[in-house]
This record gives sequence, structure tokens and C-alpha cells, in this order.
Amino acid sequence: MIRTVIFDMDGVLVDTEPLHHDAFFRHFAELGIPMTAEEYATFLGASTRNVYQQLKQEFGLAGDIEEMMKRKRELFAASFDESTELDLLPGARALIEDLRQAGVPLQLASSASKDTIHRVFRRFELYPHFDNLVSGEDFPRSKPDPAIFLRAAELAGVPPQHCLVIEDSHNGVTAAKAAGMYCIGYRSEHSGGQDLHHADQVVSHLGQLSAAAILAL
Repeated sequence: MIRTVIFDMDGVLVDTEPLHHDAFFRHFAELGIPMTAEEYATFLGASTRNVYQQLKQEFGLAGDIEEMMKRKRELFAASFDESTELDLLPGARALIEDLRQAGVPLQLASSASKDTIHRVFRRFELYPHFDNLVSGEDFPRSKPDPAIFLRAAELAGVPPQHCLVIEDSHNGVTAAKAAGMYCIGYRSEHSGGQDLHHADQVVSHLGQLSAAAILAL
């Protein structure tokens, strides 16, 4: 029986990925890092800290990781605040409200920084709907490590086997399954060809989900 739903944020609730992509690639250019689309795709679902830790090792970067993260987030914040088109993904608000009306507690487990999470939650007034917000910046390893989902379950007071995760990335789905949770893969137009085959269920629109269907699992 499902007792709580854990949402990823980027690519599930809101598509901030183009803003992250722009901020990362502008910073990669500043750092002189050559980056292919294929390599960048492997970072989806990872925290900013883990991305820069990997790049520092791969390219022998001399800069401090905290400073690199700060610069990337400055670039992202500017793009976020300037964007007039950013909105919740289709079906996201309706699903959130349906689950809350059914009495299902909601958690967020996102690799995004706390600052980014709060920007999104303020802009779209999501705070009243979620019990706990867990950021990947608090963990030494990103998804596919399951720690972030296990922490969300702990905060919710729900055993992992009674948690359902909604994820759009390969790393996120892998993390959810490693945590022992039921996972719905969300393959949207923003998923970037992510491999979601090991999810328990895959949907292409959040409108395919409902509180009644989730509680019946």
C-alpha cells in the first residue's frame, strides 16, 4: 500500500533543465571545459556539487568547488528570474492537488540546491502541498545513490516499501529502486531520451496518474 508520494522536481514538476543547461554551458565555456551533449546527459539527476567534483577530477580544474558551484548558481538564478515562460509541467498541479485531497502526504527529493528548490516553490506556491523538501546538496553522493529517497521516507515516517517515487531520469529511477520503492518513470518531451525501462511503470503525461490509481497499487 502506498502511503506517501515522493516527487523529483526538475523534469517532473517544472522544466528548469533548459535554464540549468544554459548556466552550465556558459560556465563550462568560462572554465574552458569541452562538453558534449552525450556527456552532459549523464549528469541529469546529479547534484551540482557532484557534477563539479567529477569535472574537477576529469579535467584537473584548479578552482574551488564551492566557488564553481556559486558561479553556476549565479548564472542559473539570473536565467530563472528573467524567464517569463517557466511554468509547472502539464498535469503537475492537478496531480498534486488530487493527491492532497485524497490525504496522501507529499515529499520532494530533488538533486537541485536548496536555493533552486525554494525559488521554484515560491514562484509556484507549492509549499502548502509538501510535508518535506530534501535537497541533493545535503548528500555526498547524488542519485543513483538512494540516500536522498531514504531520507525523504525517514522524514515522512513511512517505510520505503510504502513509498512511491515519480522520476524522469535514469539516475533517479535507479536510486528509487535501490531504495526499495515503487517508481513511476515520467517520460516527457523534456526527458532527453533517458532510459526508464527499470521503472515499475512509465507514463508520458502526468495526467495519466491519479490519487485513486496510485492508492490502488
